[in-house]
Amino acid sequence: VQLQASGGGSVQAGDSLRVSCAVTGDTVRNYNMGWFRQAPGKEREFVAAINWNGIRTWYADSVKGRFTISRDNDKNTVFLQMNSLKSEDAAVYYCAATYDPLGGRPRPISEYNYWGQGTLVTVSS
Repeated sequence: VQLQASGGGSVQAGDSLRVSCAVTGDTVRNYNMGWFRQAPGKEREFVAAINWNGIRTWYADSVKGRFTISRDNDKNTVFLQMNSLKSEDAAVYYCAATYDPLGGRPRPISEYNYWGQGTLVTVSS
């Protein structure tokens, strides 16, 4: 399974941005998908996750109400819509997958065993 993240860029605080994760090598509907981020000098942290059919979603407290994770299983793609971006949202954003067909519970980061290369989001105030 290969993951390719895209859509990062440089925006102003308050702007919106959507990053995407294209999955190849297997059908994405077998996977719980997550977005994580890592800022310089900080550990990688959970942002959002979505179960195989999109019915269940989970968010870090820091992004609740501003970010939305979604998926299009027909297009083998997962999205992260980021609104009202803040300077503290600046990071490299990674998509990740864990094999979890028909799953409906959040998975720990240690179980995400497929990772994309990351896409950089910078936010200027």
